[in-house]
Amino acid sequence: MTRVLLTGFEPFGGEDVNPSWEAVSLVAADPPSGVQVTAVRLSCAFGTALEELRAAVDRTDPGLVLCVGQAGGRPGITVERVAINVDDARIPDNAGRQPVDEPVVEGGPAAYFATLPVKRCVAAVRAAGLPAAVSQTAGTFVCNHVFYGLAHLIATRKPALRGGFVHIPYAPEQVVDRAEPSLPVSSVALGLRTIAATAASVGTDLRIPGGATH
Repeated sequence: MTRVLLTGFEPFGGEDVNPSWEAVSLVAADPPSGVQVTAVRLSCAFGTALEELRAAVDRTDPGLVLCVGQAGGRPGITVERVAINVDDARIPDNAGRQPVDEPVVEGGPAAYFATLPVKRCVAAVRAAGLPAAVSQTAGTFVCNHVFYGLAHLIATRKPALRGGFVHIPYAPEQVVDRAEPSLPVSSVALGLRTIAATAASVGTDLRIPGGATH
């Protein structure tokens, strides 16, 4: 039985819901076979979110961590490949902080790769009938902040731990008045169950194209 920590975020940017938290809650209530899931909601706040993540990792001692966040405008589930060591916020976080060109970890490496079979996870989600892709950027807001912080924790304190970040689209109720792609939370939960089961059971990645031209 693999212990998996799933994290989602509280709403931000004026939204009433955050589908990342809604989806991980569904997965925790109905986890995939062979996986024990704990779901934790993180604050959408620089610094605070990392403190909450580290506390959750220490409390649950997982073998796998999947952090999940909303990426409004993306049409499908995207598994992130790389986290970069920079906070550069276009909007303030929920605590009113808006760091510009600051490192996530002072003196840390410029970037970390996810310790997940990223392309294999994408292929598994597609096989489940859902849109999915490899993403080359997690942005520079709190999602990337958490992703980099998780990767740094793995590199410096938890070498046996594996983890990464998944971005998901808006939920349909968030886009009733705008032309943006969306995906039902139940479908996102299916995708996350698939990713968790895949990452928990397979360590090696597929050698197939997953890059981008821009």
